[in-house]
Amino acid sequence: MVSNVQRLRSAPGDAAPAGISRAALRGFFALADYWGLTRDQAMRLLGIDSTSTYSLWKREGTRKLPADTLERISYLLGIHKALRIIFSRHEDSVREWIKKPNEDPFFGGRSALDYMLAGRVVDLYQVRRYLDAHRGGW
Repeated sequence: MVSNVQRLRSAPGDAAPAGISRAALRGFFALADYWGLTRDQAMRLLGIDSTSTYSLWKREGTRKLPADTLERISYLLGIHKALRIIFSRHEDSVREWIKKPNEDPFFGGRSALDYMLAGRVVDLYQVRRYLDAHRGGW
């Protein structure tokens, strides 16, 4: 199965087209605000460690978003979409679930955010799959 991210790039490490990069960053920063993420948390989820890059992306966007970053954003937006479906009648839960400790063995008492802040792309992917399974998306 070919993902949307794979369709957008021709080779590993290729940058996404400018319009997609800008739209992805707008979506990410809106989500980061919605979830109430700190700058450090947002940077970790994006997979970057440069505060100047983060500030530039937030202020102006970028024409060349790395494929890895686009993949991360895609998973995060998918996580938000799944939460909106699962908690369609509970707006507060959509916003709060990501930070609440979770007793499911998958999370081991940590919040989904703490799980994802390990910094690996696979962690974002696994949270996305977890939510898709719970909403019947497998």
